Amino acid sequence: MQHVAFTAMQDGTQAEYAFLHALEADYMRALPQRILASLERTADTLPGYQINRLTHALQSAARAEADGADVDMVVGALVHDMGDELAPANHAAFAAALLRPYVRAEVTWVVEKHALFQMQYYAHHLGQERDGRLRYREHPWFASCQHFCQAYDQNSFDPDYPTPPLAHFAPLVHAVFSRTPYDPAVLQEPVRN
Repeated sequence: MQHVAFTAMQDGTQAEYAFLHALEADYMRALPQRILASLERTADTLPGYQINRLTHALQSAARAEADGADVDMVVGALVHDMGDELAPANHAAFAAALLRPYVRAEVTWVVEKHALFQMQYYAHHLGQERDGRLRYREHPWFASCQHFCQAYDQNSFDPDYPTPPLAHFAPLVHAVFSRTPYDPAVLQEPVRN
């Protein structure tokens, strides 16, 4: 079979869905490579900084790694701004959605909230609220997000920082995004707020 015969999902056969499921499994196995390729494309996004978005991502991940963060947090730091290309108004939620099936819930929450937490450093310069993060001050991962922003993100725009290449993090990307999606042993479901 090269392709299914149906034009409406309700008309598919068991054989057609088995065929599609096998193709989807192959496609899922290639996810780490697509993520790495997408990260490479971030080198051409958001001009105006002294470094490009890829270098920012690499610095964020390098700082997390140097801080002793686990693989989930290092990969979270690496991909935290991947949404800038396709979801600039909602980039943090985009990155969190990418991570959600593969990392512990704390990392997903931190990446999802990092844009709000980052506002403490600059929002007042634009006449915006800089303390919106404080509505989460009782959340169990508030301190983790605060640390992520302070230690890995807000300070990773430095052209002189010793930045490893993307190839350095490729094994971690492969390890995380090759996991079984939504494995309860990995996710540790979050406290909802």
